[in-house]
Amino acid sequence: MSYQEIFRTRLRELRKENKETQQKVAEAIGLAVRHYQRFELGENLPGFENLIALADHFDVSLDYLTGRTDQR
Repeated sequence: MSYQEIFRTRLRELRKENKETQQKVAEAIGLAVRHYQRFELGENLPGFENLIALADHFDVSLDYLTGRTDQR
């Protein structure tokens, strides 16, 4: 599995674990919902600032979010 596939899978799993909608996550990190949806679909990867915002929002490390470790 590529890093991009791992990222989008983990992003969706974290959102569902937290019982959040795509809209809620997008608003929490300051994005338009369509922009966030592209992350989950694997159409785009987030820039550095958005990646940090996602890790902070879900309280996980950047390494976990990007598939470099399985420790949250």
